[in-house]
Amino acid sequence: MNDRITQALYKTFVRRGFAVLRFNFRGVGRSQGTFDNGIGELSDAAAALDWVQSFHPEAQTTWIAGFSFGAWIGMQLLMRRPEIRGFISVAPPANMYDFSFLAPCPSSGIIVQGTGDEVVTANAVQKLVDKLRTQKGITIHHDEIRGANHFFEHELDQLMKSVDNYLDMRLAPDSPIR
Repeated sequence: MNDRITQALYKTFVRRGFAVLRFNFRGVGRSQGTFDNGIGELSDAAAALDWVQSFHPEAQTTWIAGFSFGAWIGMQLLMRRPEIRGFISVAPPANMYDFSFLAPCPSSGIIVQGTGDEVVTANAVQKLVDKLRTQKGITIHHDEIRGANHFFEHELDQLMKSVDNYLDMRLAPDSPIR
């Protein structure tokens, strides 16, 4: 939860008036538990979403955002929670984890990838984007940040500009994407 990309995503949603929660998956940082290969982490994410929604039952919009492994977990949560309206997936590890569960993907969103990512291959992410774009009823945006590595070491501003531009478009009253 203290990763600079996670913090930047958190701050951009806070600036927009969202009730926002960021958390560590089990076994990360000072959290309890041990890594569970995604099974327990998905359960943790669902419990975290339940918790924040219990404090904000009036919320009319729910979004999910994640970076790397968190993007994979976020996309799985998206499949289980029909109230999620949109997603932001940064460097989803499409070459390391199976994303075939996104059939059909229930919501529109954006996938952002660095062209110099040494962990997640641009080709694997492009295949994921192409697969999602064949589905009707959703729109998948895909931004590539030229030269950015997996952690957007020198391109965090460009990453967040991409995210902010996407949110400006999606949250506008006249957005063509609902």
